[in-house]
Amino acid sequence: MAGSIRLFCIAAGTLLAAGSAVAQPEQPQVTQPAIATNGRGERVHANAPLGAIKRFPGNGNGAFATGRYRNLFAEQLGKTPQETRAKIEQAFQRFFHGDGQEETVYFETGANANGTLAYITDWANNDARSEGMSYGMMIAVQLGKKREFDALWNWSKTYMQVTDPQNPSYGYFAWSMSTNGSPRSVGAAPDGEEYYVMALYFAANRWGNGTGIYDYKAEADKILSGMRHRAIMTGTGPFRIHPDGPPFVPPSTPWPSPNNRTAAAEAAEKGELWPPNRSGPVRPNWPVTVGPMVEESHAMIRFVPETSNNTTDASYHLPHFYELWSRWGPEADRAFWGKAADVSRDLIVKVVGATTALSPERSNFDGSRLIGHDGTPVEFGYDSWRTVSNWSIDWAWFGKDARQRTLSDRNQAFLFGQGIGTFADRYTLDGKPLSDRHSSGMVAATAVGGFAATPGPVSKAFLQTVWDMPLPTGEQRYFDGMLYLMSMMHLSGEFRIIAPNTVPRPTAMQSTP
Repeated sequence: MAGSIRLFCIAAGTLLAAGSAVAQPEQPQVTQPAIATNGRGERVHANAPLGAIKRFPGNGNGAFATGRYRNLFAEQLGKTPQETRAKIEQAFQRFFHGDGQEETVYFETGANANGTLAYITDWANNDARSEGMSYGMMIAVQLGKKREFDALWNWSKTYMQVTDPQNPSYGYFAWSMSTNGSPRSVGAAPDGEEYYVMALYFAANRWGNGTGIYDYKAEADKILSGMRHRAIMTGTGPFRIHPDGPPFVPPSTPWPSPNNRTAAAEAAEKGELWPPNRSGPVRPNWPVTVGPMVEESHAMIRFVPETSNNTTDASYHLPHFYELWSRWGPEADRAFWGKAADVSRDLIVKVVGATTALSPERSNFDGSRLIGHDGTPVEFGYDSWRTVSNWSIDWAWFGKDARQRTLSDRNQAFLFGQGIGTFADRYTLDGKPLSDRHSSGMVAATAVGGFAATPGPVSKAFLQTVWDMPLPTGEQRYFDGMLYLMSMMHLSGEFRIIAPNTVPRPTAMQSTP
């Protein structure tokens, strides 16, 4: 039928054109206005004002108030604290001190005046990322691994933090670096800064403050204050990380890496262009304006601090961290972070799919869909795996927003229905698969949804799947592995709020329902 209609329209159009050529006056050309796009080729959107949001004052009913951290493996699978301790220690040793080719993502690279240097590498993309460095620090402080914590922080400060005042990202951490310490980016991604801040506060509370870069609380306060108050700066590239470093000019072709080789091969098989031209040619001399990492008008974290990109990423929203910053951070900003926690809770509810509770990788500040470079809405992608874990740990730690329970039930039920051992790692928000890859990191993060979900066969199935899961190895072990280990720590009651004046605790705890 569709083919017949198409042929009819062509024929009718031909006849109309022939008739109009005889008698119709020439019609004026109508020029359609160009659609405004940002630096990533995404459609610019005029955000609605923030408006009223539901506020959740007080300490809530979660672990922050009660001091009790649930071990879901003990509750639903009957595992002992000794068994969960062994699982976590095995994973830590594998990812931090295992075989360099197939297992570990942590590499020590000598020392400087501040001590040992080490990085976490995204093996599949052949770089070190602020996300992974700060994840590694969080894992280390939670498990009492001070050597690894300090070595990662030292590498971050030495190589990743922008110290050139001519770079408009001055003070932030470059989100991607080569493992030799040379830049792959001179801009920042706020999810790295968020985890740096929280890990540093926990380190101050667990080990006390040292001097210089190891004055953990002072470093956390400085980063957190800059995230909100850093001045807007404009510069024209190419930019440097450090004043005495070389200017960074992005390559004209993608960096060599396993992921890029795979993507190029897939594109060639489909006859598609590689690399895709998403935002025009590389322009190292283009002016860039960078401001704070939060959008003050909407009290929320931005996707990037570049002012040309006014979007957010639901997986960056960490209301449970903001609750702690509203108590421990610089006093002038505590009310802001208390509000930001409630804004984030509300935004997550707005942006997730109505039947799937899958979150988009990016959205507008008002919660509306972001239209991507290809003219279609941005869907659930790799960043999005983390969102269910974020809202569920907010429930576990603070227990304030009952909507999170509905979201976890919906999210776990949808993915369970897709096949717990086979569901895709990318989807449209209404549940259409966008890949044929099944990822262990996404499974582990979804299992953390069990803190907010209704206990039952679905929640239990996710826990059993994670418990039985082999440790991620090979090229994809970075993101899968970091999410697996942090999820195991959460599910075992090992990932805890380390409050000021906390007495150092054992690596693992007894299960507390």
